[in-house]
Amino acid sequence: MGSATMSNRDNTPPNPKVPATDVSRQLALWADELRGLAANGLQYVRNPYDEANYRRVRQIAAGILSLVDGRPPVEVEQLLLPLLGHQTPMVMGDALVINDAGEILLIQRADSGLWATPGGAFNVGETAAEGAVRECREETGWQVEPVALIGVYDSRLVGTMVGHHVYHLSFLCRPVAMSLAPPSHAQETLALGWFPDDALPALDVGHRAWVPDAFRYWRGEATRPYLNPAARQIGTTQAREP
Repeated sequence: MGSATMSNRDNTPPNPKVPATDVSRQLALWADELRGLAANGLQYVRNPYDEANYRRVRQIAAGILSLVDGRPPVEVEQLLLPLLGHQTPMVMGDALVINDAGEILLIQRADSGLWATPGGAFNVGETAAEGAVRECREETGWQVEPVALIGVYDSRLVGTMVGHHVYHLSFLCRPVAMSLAPPSHAQETLALGWFPDDALPALDVGHRAWVPDAFRYWRGEATRPYLNPAARQIGTTQAREP
């Protein structure tokens, strides 16, 4: 499922699983934004005064992340050091698989017990659509074919509880065949099932946005991918197509 949770004392960059509180989530988002500003500044800095300021910004970002993550600020900052160069949001995606009966394929997440579309982080060397297809196969055993891009969703605007700024790419897919072999990432799911749009189970945050959009696209009520608004105000929404 490619959950953006933090590893336990390893060499991966800090990416905390933020408690479901507005304060913790906002702290993690601000820290991630400061981390990106510091990394970009250190990449292009031309004088020692600005360099010192950007390093201090990175220290502050590490301190804020440590409040959410629990690791000491010095350790968090050391893990931030490799993250140089121009920083961009993480890219993840989901396969929104709808069959001919108008039912969508959902998994029940092992970490939260809520239902979601199969998906996760993309790998280097694969297209976004290939990543969504792979994630679906790994989590459900279903081989699917991508049909259309449903939308690009900003994690800050759909309430996704992760510590990094993420772009979620959602692809409408059609089921092709069920693999005879068990899913390779079955441990990430408690169950899977097919659901019509009028009988959906409790959906995880974020999926509550793109699952209805997938049904609208599948029914022909929407013809363009959904794009979050160009707005700094978190919580604003984009008007759907009529």
